[in-house]
Amino acid sequence: MGVKRIIFGVVALALLGGMGEAQEARNSALDRLSQRADLFGWEAVGKVTIGADGYCTGVLIAPDLVLTAGHCIYDRRAKGPRDPATLGFAAAQTDGAEVAARPVAAMVADPDYNPFVPLSVDTVRHDVALLQLSAPIPTSIAAPFRVGDVPAAGAEVSVVSYAQGRADALSWQKACSVFGRAKGLIGFDCDVDHGSSGAPVFDRSGLAAGGRAQIVSLVSSGSRKNGVSRAYGMELPAIVAQLKSALRSGRGVIRAASTSAGPSASAAPQIRGTLPAQGQPRILSGGGATGAKFLRP
Repeated sequence: MGVKRIIFGVVALALLGGMGEAQEARNSALDRLSQRADLFGWEAVGKVTIGADGYCTGVLIAPDLVLTAGHCIYDRRAKGPRDPATLGFAAAQTDGAEVAARPVAAMVADPDYNPFVPLSVDTVRHDVALLQLSAPIPTSIAAPFRVGDVPAAGAEVSVVSYAQGRADALSWQKACSVFGRAKGLIGFDCDVDHGSSGAPVFDRSGLAAGGRAQIVSLVSSGSRKNGVSRAYGMELPAIVAQLKSALRSGRGVIRAASTSAGPSASAAPQIRGTLPAQGQPRILSGGGATGAKFLRP
């Protein structure tokens, strides 16, 4: 199909200094999880709805906590965080129906994530947000996933996500691989597109021993060139622990507005990234007014 830039510009391998040569992509086909039986075990993955027609992908890590990409909670037009009241989570949404849905009551992003600078190693490796739902989703309906460490380069991983052209149901790519990792940044040869922001990357190696898949990263950015897909994410355990602590203490937490004036000013996060906080957030919406918000260089 020639060169086709589907998502954002390529995060060049040079950006991932020390990762070495990328192995050939070996993407498997995407399975549409359209039936209840198909969704069994993946109910905790769902759509983070943004306003009337925007979305990202998110995943439950506790009955009331959803992990997603940090850039999903910022509004480039308002040049600040969104009001959590405009966000929601629909677990395993398929063809307009979901197993459970909840509004977002509060949210917090990695304080080292800066949404107002171009794509870089720093933006990708800190592109994480934690959403607190207005009420828990029972584990009997959607069992949360644990967060774990990224496996070594060459290891097989799996991605469950929504995306442009397949926004009506979750798609599962059973097998793609880690092609490199360095400085908290992870590269995968997984098939992603608009809407895949925040999609969980799973390590399923523990299934053979009777365990369950673990979340080892989130999709932050990606590209497709000459039919080869690349996705980029971050290491999660330390960031997730920090965000849980922030929610408990209230530090940097953005809460739903009590009026139409916007999110609570007293809870506005202080961005402390090392990159200069200048310029506009470079966000791309897929499918016209619809689709997730993805970083763009």
